[in-house]
Amino acid sequence: MANDVVWDALADPTRRRIVELLVGRPMRAGAVADSFPVAAPTISRHLRVLRQAGLIEEVRVDDDARVKVYRLRQQPFGDLGAWLDQVQAFWQDRLDAFSEAVDDSETGEVGRIEQ
Repeated sequence: MANDVVWDALADPTRRRIVELLVGRPMRAGAVADSFPVAAPTISRHLRVLRQAGLIEEVRVDDDARVKVYRLRQQPFGDLGAWLDQVQAFWQDRLDAFSEAVDDSETGEVGRIEQ
């Protein structure tokens, strides 16, 4: 299951928007900040939270070690997707069982929903 630090990081709408921006391509911190109507230090704090949660990584540009580029890390999003797939499968099984029970009740066959 995805850990709470990841969920906490993604709970903030600004951080989710940063993730959406980084889906398109890696970006410099300044370019990320330019996409929001808040001060750059605020975005810097959001980037730090995402980085500490392991959702993004900071890489240095070979030409200029002062330049930081942020990009998404695949692994935590794969973990989130796997967890969501498990939850979805559980609810799909429950809905299928409910549908079967409704069908049985309509045909006069009374069964019970498995738990």
